[in-house]
Formats: sequence, structure tokens, C-alpha cells
Amino acid sequence: MRAALIKDFHADLSIETVPDPVCPADGVVLGVAACGVCRSDFHGWVGEHPKVAPGDILGHEYCGTVVEAGPQAQYKTGDRLIAPFILGCGHCIHCQSGVSNACERAVVPGFGTPGAYAEYVAVPHDHNLVHLPETMTPALAAGLGCRVTTAWHALTDRANLRAGEWVAIHGTGGIGLASLLLARSLGARVIAVDVVTEKLDHATSLGAEAVVNAAETDAAAAIREITGGGAQVSIEALGVAQTTNASVECLATLGRHVHVGMPAGDGRMEVNMRAIYAKQLSFFGTRGMPSWKYPSLLEMIQRGAVDLSPMVAREIPLSGASAELRAMKGPTPPGTAVITDMQG
Repeated sequence: MRAALIKDFHADLSIETVPDPVCPADGVVLGVAACGVCRSDFHGWVGEHPKVAPGDILGHEYCGTVVEAGPQAQYKTGDRLIAPFILGCGHCIHCQSGVSNACERAVVPGFGTPGAYAEYVAVPHDHNLVHLPETMTPALAAGLGCRVTTAWHALTDRANLRAGEWVAIHGTGGIGLASLLLARSLGARVIAVDVVTEKLDHATSLGAEAVVNAAETDAAAAIREITGGGAQVSIEALGVAQTTNASVECLATLGRHVHVGMPAGDGRMEVNMRAIYAKQLSFFGTRGMPSWKYPSLLEMIQRGAVDLSPMVAREIPLSGASAELRAMKGPTPPGTAVITDMQG
């Protein structure tokens, strides 16, 4: 099959012919219809993820059609499917209690196992897979990827966001845009924070009630002023100390910080614990979403309760993934890129 491999960190991906994946007994092989290019891929591409090495294939935001099903799989050839990027084992205490995204034996394509920057991808543990609505395009489905599903779980589970609450979103990349659109659909009042004017203008066009340019002002102070005392919920969508502390410091008393951004480097940073202590804040980590939550998200999209089409800004060929990854070294334009041509 054709695939894009990491040859060296920071270098263009190498388009090569590699062996087709072996079908898992309890899973399937998908013909990849689309795969998102995610900032998590960037962390692997620059060598910041311990499970990514030269020779690996990235790609964890995918959808596709079954080309082969294992003997224990419940799906058949021709089924159009999507899966969360965290593929829970199905047997551990976390999977059995409905939080498969916390599975300690999980498989994550692109991070320790071949991903979907390729014509085909093997997906084990088929309880993670979900049928795609016939009317949903592969580009939009892959655009849901880890960014929309992670945002949905962060807002509805970790933050328990309620209508009328203020939510500050720090970073308007994929996670940030998804959080904005979904929070609006839940009836929340959204403040978007970024350092790129174009992205803040885009956030305003998508329904942000207020925007803050963190390059020009103290973001936390500005949010406290806009909200009259602080936001009830704050989403950190970048993974660095500056936005983490702004997220904590912008909250009202008893507010909820949800840390979504993958921490950069070794993951260690200084955090304003005095703000957490004094305001009695809740500090949540979150990663991914269990597959059983897909139907609620897909149903919202299908009935028009939320329009996630603004998430997908560019459809690119497989050969275009390198340019997207390189662009993440600096400010990026609004929206995300999705690979929809595995031959190009």
C-alpha cells in the first residue's frame, strides 16, 4: 500500500510502498477514505512523543470502508466506519465502566502502531468502531477526529457545561474551533482567545460572543472583565504554560478548568496553584472520548443542531501532509486539513 512515513524528525514525510496491514482477529482493515492532520501528529513528527520513531506512519483521525474483517469482528466488507483515536481493549475496568478512553492497554494508531496516513489501516477491538451516517462526507467524518470528539467529551463530561455559562477557549486550532461550535450548540456564551487576528475574526464569525488577543492584553484579566468576575468553564487547547495559567486565572470562584491540549516537551510546567486553591477551582484532564458517545454527537450533526463543516478548511492529498505539519511550527490559518486523496 501507499503510505507516508517519518524518515527523520522535522523532515518531509517519505511516500513509499509498504506491506498492507494484517487484519486483527477481532477487528477490521479499513480502506482509508480520509484522515485529519492533527497537532498531535505534529508532536510526533518533531520527536516530542515517546511512542513515535522514524519509520512510523502517523494518522489517528480517520474513517473508511471495511476491506477485510476478522473472524471475530461484527462488521462486514463495505461497511463505512469511524472510530475514536483511543481504541480501548474492552476488558479492563475502565472499558467495562464506560470510560474506554482511559484504557491502560489502549491502541492508538500513529502512536506505537501504524496510522492512517496510508491507503489502509488496521483497527483492532471492533467494539470501538461506529457506523457512519450515509449522508456524512469522509472529509467531515475525519474532521471530527480527535479534535471534535475530545472537545465533545471535555464539554459534556468533564466540564458538565450548562446553558448560559461563560466558557473561555484558549487556542482556536482544531480543538478550540470544535469547542466553540459545540459550546454554542449547548447554549453557552463563548470567549475565544488566540494571538492571531485572522483566527479571532474567524471565531467571531462562528458565534464567539467575545474574543481576546493574548498577544496584546492580559487574557485572564480581560476575560474576568468581560464576564463580570470570571468564566465558569475554561478550555485549554494548546498545552503550554502560558495558556494553562491564563485558563486557570480567568475562572470565577468554583470554576472548572479542562486541560485538553497535549502538553509540550516533557509535559512539566509551572501552574498558578494559588489561583486554584483560593478560588476552589476544579482542574480536569481529558483525552479522547469513548466510542459509545459517538451516536449522540452524530445525531446532533444529522439533525442540524450543530454545523461542524467550518472545521474542515482544506482537503489535501497524502503528499500535502508534510506542508501542513511544517506550518504548525508557526501561526496557522483557521480550520484544519484533511487528507482525502491517498494517491496524490
